[in-house]
Amino acid sequence: MKKFVLLAAVCGLTACSSIVEGTSQELVINTNPAGANCALIREGQVIGRVSETPGGITIKKSKHDITVECTKKGYKKAVFFNKSDVAGATVGNILLGGGIGWAIDSANGADNKYTTPMNITLVK
Repeated sequence: MKKFVLLAAVCGLTACSSIVEGTSQELVINTNPAGANCALIREGQVIGRVSETPGGITIKKSKHDITVECTKKGYKKAVFFNKSDVAGATVGNILLGGGIGWAIDSANGADNKYTTPMNITLVK
């Protein structure tokens, strides 16, 4: 009970999602077959690559969606759309911390999350 009260107090004074969820996230990409090269694209810019799947990459969270394009010789390019979603701690932040904490989390991306792992199938 003491831990909950302390967490509620901290979330009320600061940005709860920033503390609980963080501003970055590791994304894992699995492809069938393995060994694909995948580019993560957000707002038209490549923000990272997984040079050989399966693999992972840590990205900065954002309200903007990510498109993952995977290629492998002998296969068609596969595209996966990873929609930016609301992080679980955001609801608690709004209830406990009000607008100030939510505004901080929204500004630094902590109130967002992406689907992981991503399982992508390439077709010959």
